[in-house]
Amino acid sequence: MQVVAPDRNRSGASNSLTLESSLRTFTLANGDISVQMGTPTDCVYLGVNALMRPAPEVVVSGINAGPNLGDDVIYSGTVAAAMEGRHLGIPALAVSLNGHEHYETAAAVTCTILRALMREPLRTGRILNINVPDLPLDQIKGIRVTRCGSRHPSDKVIPQEDPRGNTLYWIGPPGDKFDAGPDTDFAAVDEGYVSVTPLHVDLTAHSAREVVSHWLNKSGVDEQW
Repeated sequence: MQVVAPDRNRSGASNSLTLESSLRTFTLANGDISVQMGTPTDCVYLGVNALMRPAPEVVVSGINAGPNLGDDVIYSGTVAAAMEGRHLGIPALAVSLNGHEHYETAAAVTCTILRALMREPLRTGRILNINVPDLPLDQIKGIRVTRCGSRHPSDKVIPQEDPRGNTLYWIGPPGDKFDAGPDTDFAAVDEGYVSVTPLHVDLTAHSAREVVSHWLNKSGVDEQW
């Protein structure tokens, strides 16, 4: 196993790639590689295409400090790195701990799932977004396959004044839970279960295509061409 990771916290980086500047890497004493100013997606792209030989058989993104539940997956650098692995044709997991203490629990869960993938490959073309309760391993109740819940819109902006009197702004915390039904990732983690949510890259709202087509026809937009 080898780690290729950003040299600093890149929470909220989502799927961003560094395209306007070069990337510098540093190999640490243990063989892991740090990417200066790199995003999580940069790290997977570089790792798979240049830094790891032979190329990895699976991409594990994480363990992230803090959960990636519900709408968080839109912004998550952890989830984005796993999606980049899947985009490059490699099975991928995104793993997050719902806290900052029991990393050994998340590591044990990750190893269990990796061993299962070795015994029985999962051929869904999806990534698995795994969220682990911040509990000792013997207090984990099991694993649930879930869907993404949702949050209320986040609308908090925190202004501050710098020493020169200029206003600075901080993006506030995420919104409170909105849809946290019994089959969601929120509910599973809150109840002490590991949440496993299959995610895919195709963002097409297939069920809405006919509705949009009808709207274009009714509104007269398509008559302009």
